[in-house]
Amino acid sequence: MKPGSKYHPLYLHLSQSGQEEVTLSIPEIERLIGTRLPRSARTTRGWWSNRERGAVQAQSWMGAGYHVTEIDLENQRITFRKPIFHYQVRREGDTIMWNAEMIKALRHHMGVTQGELAEKLGVRQQTISEWENEMYTPKRAMSKLLGFVAEKAGFKYQ
Repeated sequence: MKPGSKYHPLYLHLSQSGQEEVTLSIPEIERLIGTRLPRSARTTRGWWSNRERGAVQAQSWMGAGYHVTEIDLENQRITFRKPIFHYQVRREGDTIMWNAEMIKALRHHMGVTQGELAEKLGVRQQTISEWENEMYTPKRAMSKLLGFVAEKAGFKYQ
């Protein structure tokens, strides 16, 4: 999140909160950012979606490590929560065998889309989607590559 962005103060507030969950009213968010939110923020749940691309507002909370988990437009309250990933690490010899939850957690840690992770790994975006939806799991060689990518990104999974 760039310091000059309209939503940078929200990013700072969430980053510095130290809480797993933060609930703010729309007027509180407007006070933080120093201006009114667009009308759609009050009327459209989609404005609060956790999109990784194309929504500078979402970059503020996602960049701070949160997702919007509750949207109460009637009472103008938005709840931000740090995602919790539960996964078990399975080994085959000296290789960590990656599963859907580990891959989602790695992507979230890196702040990348499925397509961006796919590019880093030399696979199709559809492959990442299929892994995350448990259609199948990465083979041993790809699990080793995921381990290298995770290590480079500073992702702790053990």
